[in-house]
Amino acid sequence: MTTYVDSSTLMKRYVSEPDSATAIALLATDQVLVTSWLTMVEVRRNLARLLRGSALTTARRQLVADLDAMALVDIDESTCSSAAQIAENLGVRSIDSIHLATAQRLLIPALPFITFDHRQAQAARSLGFGVLGA
Repeated sequence: MTTYVDSSTLMKRYVSEPDSATAIALLATDQVLVTSWLTMVEVRRNLARLLRGSALTTARRQLVADLDAMALVDIDESTCSSAAQIAENLGVRSIDSIHLATAQRLLIPALPFITFDHRQAQAARSLGFGVLGA
């Protein structure tokens, strides 16, 4: 099986938040996790905003290890074009539309999509993804 992982899910591995235990459990249910390169940018930005010192260093190190274990999908012209269409049609934020378009590129019917972003989850469901988390 393959599961798409959104940035909101990975953040819960490094910062204690509501639903962190659920996110960690969901990440452990599939050996084939995939995400966009955008995830690296989003998570690093949020880690730098929320953590300091050794906690930040440890979280960054774990993020690198986690991303090394995942399949990372490039954001190319086709993905951006699809993301623009998703954003226009569903009214989701640009970053969310890039994640959704990246997941669509995998061409996996009812692809499990882990997110804890409720707006993104609603859009993912409308695109036919099997949403976990939110």
